[in-house]
Amino acid sequence: MSIFAVPKAHHLLPSRSLLKLSFGALSLGLNFAWCCQPAWAHGAAGSDEPLRPGEFRARPVVTLQGHGGFDNNLSGRPQHYAIDGQFGAVMEWGLPHEGRFAIEAQIGPAFVWGEAEHFYGRIHVEEGGHDDHHGEEHPGHEEGYAAMDQVEDYSDSHDEHDIQDHLGNHEEHHDEAQSEGHGHHSGSPYRRADLKGYLKTLYQPHDRLEMSFTWWPYYVTEDQGEDRQGLKHEIGAQVTWALGDGDVNFALGDGLESIIDGLFLSVENRTGWESEGTYLGNYTDGWLGFGFNIDQLRVTLSGGPRFYSPGSYAGLSQRTDWGGELELEYPIRTGVVLFAHWEPMYSAQGGSGWGMGWQHHIDTGISFSF
Repeated sequence: MSIFAVPKAHHLLPSRSLLKLSFGALSLGLNFAWCCQPAWAHGAAGSDEPLRPGEFRARPVVTLQGHGGFDNNLSGRPQHYAIDGQFGAVMEWGLPHEGRFAIEAQIGPAFVWGEAEHFYGRIHVEEGGHDDHHGEEHPGHEEGYAAMDQVEDYSDSHDEHDIQDHLGNHEEHHDEAQSEGHGHHSGSPYRRADLKGYLKTLYQPHDRLEMSFTWWPYYVTEDQGEDRQGLKHEIGAQVTWALGDGDVNFALGDGLESIIDGLFLSVENRTGWESEGTYLGNYTDGWLGFGFNIDQLRVTLSGGPRFYSPGSYAGLSQRTDWGGELELEYPIRTGVVLFAHWEPMYSAQGGSGWGMGWQHHIDTGISFSF
């Protein structure tokens, strides 16, 4: 029985030539996708059968996914949405003691609305230093300040009514310019097609321990709003330890005495860089989780503290956030799995460009394994 903790599955994005190269590689079978074990990423559309030592298995996978992010603790409450099509495969080698070593990868387009996906904790730095916005340089500020200076001279030769009309016109222009500067003030319009990828190596020496290293590249195809063309990077390392055998199914009569078999501990560190090269920081999650089945429905709950260290660009100190994950997987038939995921995070500390409150990420999709 493999460890049931479900690692987070995330994000790569290109120019026209990069797209040609990526899909050409797909046709040669060089790209890989979601893993085939329920203990792995969303939509684990494969079997849980262990491999014999030295045995090799490769399986192509296609995953369709829709997801959204909601930064409710930031001014303006920016949002991002995307529909992803991920294509690839996973390769596994059997090890003694029902262990395994695996390499999985995925690549494909991401159709973006609002903002592109970004590293947790990224803030919008405003060079002008206005703390009441969440950190962007707003077009029209200079005109607004100049208007205030003009009012003093204007008032010498006009009555109060004319002054208010004159100032109101400048304020209207300022608000319009500010709205144009924030991509999310006008909702979340369709932006473009980016390219996202996923590459993971996993070592499982036995059925209770997993160690993995993951790279999430994401290519922004053009400058739009706060997104800048270029390659984002996010890397992560994770260790998961199952406290029991992972075999808990409440539909088969398991009770509270079986809970220990579904508990696990997970420690994960992630680090991120923006597309123009800015180091965004890193965070470490030390979470307790519980995984179980209700007949065919697989449920994984986990949560705990997130120790976050922002990059120097933010001008913010280290902090501890709190949150968790709810993940669901349901096999429709052999090789086809529906999945859903919700990750709420709460920050109790604010600062310039960052506020107290909740951020949410949700996604759902379907995975096909062949």
